[in-house]
Amino acid sequence: MFHDLGGETMNKLDTLTPALRAKIVLGERNYQEDPATPVSNYLARTKRHCNGGKTVDAGLWLRGHCDRGGKVFLTMSGAGSSFQMGITLSELIRAKLIAGISVSGANLEESLYRLVAHSHYAYIPDYVELTAQEEKELDHKGFRRITDTFLPEEESVRVVLPAFEMLWREAEAQGRPRFWHEYFFELFERNLIQIDPGANLDDCWLYWAWKEGVELCVGGAEDSTMGNIFAYYTYGGSHPLLSNYAQEHPISPEVVHHSFRYMHRLAEWYPDHSQGEGLAFLQLGGGIAGDFPICVVPHLKKDYLADETTEQQEALIRPWAGFVEIHSSPMSFGSYSGAGGKEKITWSKLEPSAFMMQIFGDYTEHFPDIAALMLRK
Repeated sequence: MFHDLGGETMNKLDTLTPALRAKIVLGERNYQEDPATPVSNYLARTKRHCNGGKTVDAGLWLRGHCDRGGKVFLTMSGAGSSFQMGITLSELIRAKLIAGISVSGANLEESLYRLVAHSHYAYIPDYVELTAQEEKELDHKGFRRITDTFLPEEESVRVVLPAFEMLWREAEAQGRPRFWHEYFFELFERNLIQIDPGANLDDCWLYWAWKEGVELCVGGAEDSTMGNIFAYYTYGGSHPLLSNYAQEHPISPEVVHHSFRYMHRLAEWYPDHSQGEGLAFLQLGGGIAGDFPICVVPHLKKDYLADETTEQQEALIRPWAGFVEIHSSPMSFGSYSGAGGKEKITWSKLEPSAFMMQIFGDYTEHFPDIAALMLRK
């Protein structure tokens, strides 16, 4: 009976146009279980459909990409660092699977805050039930809410601020500007922070990115707590209100390279690291963390190589080898988040043959599964 049904289905499939037939899969995924990878086996066996199936397919493709000698460029928006995604990302870094990372300024600093103030974090699982007045009470008491997590500002931001101010003023005195993330790396290089007794250094992706020499990109660092503070420390304006509260000796904002320098750095880095199997683009969330670095490919082709033929541009600059995006934003109103891989083909970021997968959901749920598959857990 079962075999007859399969035969009938095959006959019906054969009546479809070749293009449509190629999109349909009959049966289960071709996965060989390995006794050494029980978590991967479980995921491949149980997550076959919908977003679960997409998650496993993406993880298996990324595993194969890395097995063939490729690397992954990962981007993270939102507050993944506060939500302890560093546990997963750090392990991928230590496994030498991550070549580069692009993050929002918030994710950069929150990895550090998790390290210096881990024991001071608190949670509120029923955050959706909070009233506006309760939110105001939390504000007055210094509870800074990020979804279900409270970032302990006094125990993290204000504790590391003196070290940052020292580094900024030193950079000005020496005439040696740095990229935003390099100030964070210098905290580790010069042992300028005290790790919280409850924190695990293995869970701090920022530390491991420094330790392993992973390329880092932070477009729009101003959009972060420490970025806001740096803007204040560099303010030298004459506004009738603000000038009364400005720093007596404002720091030059030029001690931090602006974001155009990050694009210069990416433009130099990308051709040297996209050879062989190339770089897969793994995007957690949307926004500037993803949009900034993925644009380096058309930037190289259409700006630097603008006078070359399309064939020469494509011969000299490899597109991203694949695109995996985990997000909760629908494709609408010109939003970058949710636009999907096909739209990126029109911007020379991807080729039609590239692996493309969109997973709709919370990346704190799907990313660990992808990492488990990549790491052969």
